[in-house]
Amino acid sequence: MDSKEFRQRGREMVDYIAEYMESVGERRVTPDVEPGYLRDLIPSTAPYEGEGWPEIMADVETKIMPGVTHWQHPRFHAYFPSGNSFPSILGDMLSDGIGAIGFSWAASPACTELETIVLDWLGQMIGLPQDFLSFPENSIGGGVMQSSASECVLVCLLAARAQKIKELKALHPFVEEGVLLSKLVAYCSKEAHSCVEKAAMIAFTKLRILDPDADLALRGATLAQAIEEDKAMGLVPFFVSATLGTTSCVSFDNLAEIGPIAEAAGTWLHVDGAYAGNAMICPEFKYLMKGIEHAMSFNCNPNKWLLTNFDCSTMWVRDRFKLTQALVVDPLYLQHSHSGKSIDYRHWGIPLSRRFRALKLWFVIRNYGVAGLQKYIREHCRLAKCFEALVREDDRFEVCNIVRMGLVCFRLKGNDNNELNKKLLSNINESGKLHMVPAAVHGKFVIRFCVCAQDAKDSDIEYAWDVITEYATELLEAEIVKEKSGLPLDVLEHSNEEVGQVAHKVEISELMDLMERVHMPIQKQNSIASIGRQGSLASVGRQQSLAIIGRQQSLASIGRQQSLAYIGEVGNNLSEGGEQEMANKPRQRPSLAKRLSKRQFSFTDTIEFVGMVNTAQDESMNP
Repeated sequence: MDSKEFRQRGREMVDYIAEYMESVGERRVTPDVEPGYLRDLIPSTAPYEGEGWPEIMADVETKIMPGVTHWQHPRFHAYFPSGNSFPSILGDMLSDGIGAIGFSWAASPACTELETIVLDWLGQMIGLPQDFLSFPENSIGGGVMQSSASECVLVCLLAARAQKIKELKALHPFVEEGVLLSKLVAYCSKEAHSCVEKAAMIAFTKLRILDPDADLALRGATLAQAIEEDKAMGLVPFFVSATLGTTSCVSFDNLAEIGPIAEAAGTWLHVDGAYAGNAMICPEFKYLMKGIEHAMSFNCNPNKWLLTNFDCSTMWVRDRFKLTQALVVDPLYLQHSHSGKSIDYRHWGIPLSRRFRALKLWFVIRNYGVAGLQKYIREHCRLAKCFEALVREDDRFEVCNIVRMGLVCFRLKGNDNNELNKKLLSNINESGKLHMVPAAVHGKFVIRFCVCAQDAKDSDIEYAWDVITEYATELLEAEIVKEKSGLPLDVLEHSNEEVGQVAHKVEISELMDLMERVHMPIQKQNSIASIGRQGSLASVGRQQSLAIIGRQQSLASIGRQQSLAYIGEVGNNLSEGGEQEMANKPRQRPSLAKRLSKRQFSFTDTIEFVGMVNTAQDESMNP
């Protein structure tokens, strides 16, 4: 591809990306594929001769897109937001075009210096103490961009480990470092991200995981007790990881209590604000940072909640020399004449090679401004409160976290309802209408609903709640029928065979749902042969019948003045060509079911299933 074709294909790609982002809501949010699907679509060996660009792009739509989970979809409510915006995309394009590898100042001065400046910008926006910034006079702190929060936590733990071993070596010069390492112990809450545990595994250090309080916050007293216990056993505390905005439920560790205790114990306090740390650019959230002055390091991810594409995880340290001492390897071929006057970011992390990531964050901050980014975060928080209100209005559900930001954890009520909630989430996700993920809060299975889309609207929240309540209603009614009938649910849902005789009391609304589940959809082609002695419903099933032996009561007055002839009304509401359209919308309950579900009658009838007519039998029942 030469520059002439690149110009053409580049314009086409920009158009493709813009169209994708504008129309992503029309796609299924999660792919309907099985593992290994792509192996059957792409040749097992690479092409020997090059292929044309149109053929390559055609395969993107037919082979790649069917397997994509669309994180920018308005129905995507899983995990946390995946930052994305046009300014950020353009920044990445320019970075890729320049192609610099900015491991040192000399390797690309602008790459290093813009990163330092932008990290000072963002640090001030968040409200970090001056010690964390690069440019204040006599500061030894500063910021750096890493690939992820996991890398931030790891490099800070490695720095803390190196610092503590250096201190111990000075006190015990004849003890081998391996012995000293075996004495080190780190701390975090049960609610901390799994990357803390992974970092401790990589660093070969002990990690003590502490219980949070009732609000899922790690408290100072808990940390103090653990430190005293470990010191009594001859262990050496060296690292504490606190979290502002946990992954499971966005809870906040109590920094104001933890900070002084960690500082007094001589440990390195790292604060992980991967998601919620971004919200600290809003003054109303800064109270959650109280105690940050005791921290040695802090990280947040603009690639989560500041409209910046992955990868862009920002980290600040109070003392950059304590960080770099753990990571410096300085071969001659990487040295340059300005080393004493400049920052070389290759000493601040694990990789040597570094992309020009500062460009995209610089573009985003300049294009949106602080006010625009604050507006974006506040809108997500407002929409989350709207969803919380909907959950609280439905007495079948409960909210399981303190909703401060863009995440709501909820579930169907009941201490023994873990399996039911798992089934609810599974049914919703399998439908492709929404995508959410679970978490454990106080030992209960909960569903996480996160506001993620850049342009999320009230209508997206209302749609999501309609889908959730639709599937919840269906699941709960199936449970009621299962309980009252004594039949396995899979039989009720999937079998057209004879289901035996049942002599339990079932209310009419449950009967209608049961009829649907036994493959007797209420449509204009189907019929129920008879109801009771005096009531009759003709032509509701072509090849199926259900005889109901009831008391000598007429069913003529179900509802206000309607009879079960309303079944015909339900059938008329279903069009033969509307199945695809209905698949993309929350399924509305039939009007008859709505009337019945309101219990506008006071009687129950004993019913008896006497078997289903086989589809191969005589069709003379059909008028």
